[in-house]
Amino acid sequence: QVQLVESGGGLVEAGGSLRLSCVASGSIFAISDMGWYRQAPGKQRVLVASITRGGSTDYAGSVKGRFAISRDNAKNAMFLQMNSLKPEDTAVYYCKADVTLYTDTFHSGDAWGQGIQVTVSS
Repeated sequence: QVQLVESGGGLVEAGGSLRLSCVASGSIFAISDMGWYRQAPGKQRVLVASITRGGSTDYAGSVKGRFAISRDNAKNAMFLQMNSLKPEDTAVYYCKADVTLYTDTFHSGDAWGQGIQVTVSS
């Protein structure tokens, strides 16, 4: 089975930066689309940024120009560089990957990380 592990979160002051990492492991045949989601207290989980295997990116309007998503396909890794952080960015951030696994056959579906806290103080 696949595991996604996020790292790089923490507490920063407004205007600061963090870099989140997500590393996938397991019986992975391939990873197509990946994305970062976040969920703030009392709110729904929303897409922050996504990236295809080929590197095409998309961003939520609230983070466009401040965040940058990237990936390293050779390492099954994805990153989110977060700059000019605002208190409104405070949330649990989740890594998601569209993963194809192979055991006795191919299986494709979304895998999620456990989430990592990002807190931005004012």
